[in-house]
Amino acid sequence: MESNSLTGIERELVLQYLIDGNVPLTITPIEEDVSVDNDNKIKPASSAIFPVALKGEQIKVLEQGIILLTNPPKSVKNFQTKNVRVEFYFNRLGLFFNTELKEVKSGLALVIPSSISRITEIEKERPLDFSATLFYAVSEKTDVHINCYPLENYRLFSKPIWSDVPEELQHKTKAYLEEFIAHARKQGTAGNGLQLIPVCRYLTEAREKMQTVEGRAEPLDIIYVDYERIVFGSKTSNMHLDAGAEYALELTFPIDSIIKTRKMFCHNSLCSKKTFSENHHFVDRKGKKTRRLEKNIIYTSTQLSSVNASKVLKTSNINVCKSSICELLKKNAIHCG
Repeated sequence: MESNSLTGIERELVLQYLIDGNVPLTITPIEEDVSVDNDNKIKPASSAIFPVALKGEQIKVLEQGIILLTNPPKSVKNFQTKNVRVEFYFNRLGLFFNTELKEVKSGLALVIPSSISRITEIEKERPLDFSATLFYAVSEKTDVHINCYPLENYRLFSKPIWSDVPEELQHKTKAYLEEFIAHARKQGTAGNGLQLIPVCRYLTEAREKMQTVEGRAEPLDIIYVDYERIVFGSKTSNMHLDAGAEYALELTFPIDSIIKTRKMFCHNSLCSKKTFSENHHFVDRKGKKTRRLEKNIIYTSTQLSSVNASKVLKTSNINVCKSSICELLKKNAIHCG
């Protein structure tokens, strides 16, 4: 089993890579456990949500395993004497280590520990009740499929409300919201703007996290759905979708039972019928397929052979065998011409 820690020669290779490569870093303070209550005060947005990115030219790595920060942003200076998590990519592999941000004569410095760890991927449980797939063709034989999953704690298929936004993020979310509304009014496209609350909340919460492998495509987050629009979000910047382009979308819903047929029972001993079932206008008596589905099968089957028609219908999740198609065609021969 491969170890998640890099020590010895592996660490030296990573250190030399940092010295030679002008590698950007991401610094995130490690928050200490604080006792609950604390007078029930509203805590500021967690810095873990908003890490600080340092460009390669803002750091200098010494052979002794010390990273000197040159002209660091003010936000980094606030992490002084605190334990921080330092993340970076080594040949597209996500790595990190924990250390203390120290003050030295030349400014701020980070000491690289004797062990550097790989960023491990956390398997998320994907919701089974609703999902989507966004896809487009890149050639005649190749399609790109992008999986999309609902983001936890975001309302779907219902009206979003302001209280959905965590209290400590409401100020920044409101600033985004006002900016969007002002822009929409200038463009004359304000509309009802119900999707703006989850959009602004997502922008406030989102940050591009370090991946296990650099540049790997991640599923899109579904943050809003109603009867006329669906809104996706991405926490990575490598999702290359073009504005104004058309994409195919497939939505998946679990359906236990959409048709309920009522049954009535007769207790009259003189009645020959004991059970009565409700009839539906869209399906024939004792039928197992809706009239619309039968029309679809018949139309497809008149254009192709029964075998090929069965294959084509299967791509639309219509499972019907050759014999069933022939039986349906025979039954409706008068209508098929």
